Amino acid sequence: MGVTLPPVLAIDAGNSKTDVALLGTDGSVLCSGQAGGFQPPRTGVAAAVDVLAEAMADAGLRAGRGAGPWAEHVSACLANADFPVEERKLAREIKRRGWGRTTTVRNDTFALLRSGLPAGAGPCGVAVVCGAGINCVGMAPDGRTARFPAVGRISGDWGGGGGLAEEALWCAARAEDGRGGPTELARALPAHLGHASMASLIEAMHLGRVEHARRHELTPVLFAVAAAGDPVALSLVHRQADEVVAMASVALGRLGLLEQEVPVVLGGSVLAAGHPQLNDRIAEGLAERAPHARIRVITAPPVLGAGLLGLDALDAPPGAYEKLRAHFG
Repeated sequence: MGVTLPPVLAIDAGNSKTDVALLGTDGSVLCSGQAGGFQPPRTGVAAAVDVLAEAMADAGLRAGRGAGPWAEHVSACLANADFPVEERKLAREIKRRGWGRTTTVRNDTFALLRSGLPAGAGPCGVAVVCGAGINCVGMAPDGRTARFPAVGRISGDWGGGGGLAEEALWCAARAEDGRGGPTELARALPAHLGHASMASLIEAMHLGRVEHARRHELTPVLFAVAAAGDPVALSLVHRQADEVVAMASVALGRLGLLEQEVPVVLGGSVLAAGHPQLNDRIAEGLAERAPHARIRVITAPPVLGAGLLGLDALDAPPGAYEKLRAHFG
């Protein structure tokens, strides 16, 4: 007789952090854990999956040789799984670890989309995630999907928290040395990191005296300067909004959904923060380009979406979905 296992091990792994949750049959969260960022392009597949194991260990699930399986199904929604070949490689490595009897790997943007679908609704809509990076996926009722490679500038991407910080630094550097127009960013960015000028900050960054990860702290500074009315900062925020609108409306158009009332789900740290200069412009842009879109901003942890997708795979009863959503608010 086989051992009865919890139904779902839900995993959401982003560039900056990883979350896992083991779900009970009724949708309850039996345990959860966190670890650092998931970046297989930089570390390799095996080392990246080791980070998932660290999150499992934080949840009390031993992930070494001979441990597990811990669940019937592993539902993993992972950043940097941008092409089918990457999804297959990551799925093979996770299956090799033996954490579940079956495994599904998707890009993490699918977790956001699933989180934003109304209860009982089919898989239909578009999601744009804007956190450390930016990405967009869409699904039609017949199973067709619309995706973007989302691997940086070579695939036409612009923005995300990291990209906005870089653009803000670029504008601030040029403002201080005279190549660009004036902006409060030239004072605010170095001040936030303890420097008196952009020249001092640039030298410190170049010589490694400022950790690269601290650049992400500059994105909220950019939004604060924009909110105070700085034209240069506001232009960057508006460009980010226009990029979100472009991705969402193009995905809707590819799927033939521009004339239907469908959700456009927004998430990730930048969009979930609720900056009026950003989100209001997105609403205005979508009202023009996709007037039937219904915007939903999701602030729940993305692991919720991974869990919901896992429950889908096992045809869980409605009460399990309700309990899982209630756990994550």
